[in-house]
Amino acid sequence: MAFGEQPAYLRVASDLREKIVNGSLPPHTRLPSQARIREEYGVSDTVALEARKVLMAEGLVEGRSGSGTYVRERPVPRMVERSGFRPEAGAGPFRQEQAADGVRGTWESRSEQEGASAEVAARLGIEPGDRVMRTHYVFREAGEPVMLSTSWEPLAITGRTPVMLPEEGPLGGCGVVERMAAIDVVVDNVAEQVGARPGLAEELLALGGVPGHVVMVVERTFYASGRPVETADVVVPADRYRVGYRLPVR
Repeated sequence: MAFGEQPAYLRVASDLREKIVNGSLPPHTRLPSQARIREEYGVSDTVALEARKVLMAEGLVEGRSGSGTYVRERPVPRMVERSGFRPEAGAGPFRQEQAADGVRGTWESRSEQEGASAEVAARLGIEPGDRVMRTHYVFREAGEPVMLSTSWEPLAITGRTPVMLPEEGPLGGCGVVERMAAIDVVVDNVAEQVGARPGLAEELLALGGVPGHVVMVVERTFYASGRPVETADVVVPADRYRVGYRLPVR
């Protein structure tokens, strides 16, 4: 193979990808069989198989048991707006995290105490093993899971207070800023880091993705006078969402 020349399986995958993108192979159409790819492109069975694997890893096609491989519906990416604390958004994490104005959704949550891992402890400025309240959320729109979030709060701050459980008590379902204010902790800063990685098996199962799909992770931490009071990982499918920021000009 000459320098700069693509391997045969990538050339085949590129051509099939173009057909999917331009609509020649519309959603729900069966992808040409391995034998058809072999004949049409003059390649070996191994090359044809590897080309199909590339398209599956990219999330463009999906296998259906006993039926074959089909072109997936390509979602129109929606925006996850990130603009910090918005008092007008009202109570509830979904209003702060949701992906589009006017969208209404529901969420389910589960909270439990645990010892902080080394990573969580570093983010919260506490010692590994210190007690935290971990809350896992699944956000839904029209019944479909669209977003996951896991938050950790130091029990040294919230323990034995009315806001110890984020989704229970008199301020259950309110945002971090309101809940902390109720115990005289004034949140004055929030930091976020955005990254991408292959989704974990349990994340993709919850979000309806397929193995190999990429997710975006927004790592968010709220601070009060420099002290971290909550940190969270917000996970969204990269093929369905974009993360957008609206920041004030100082």
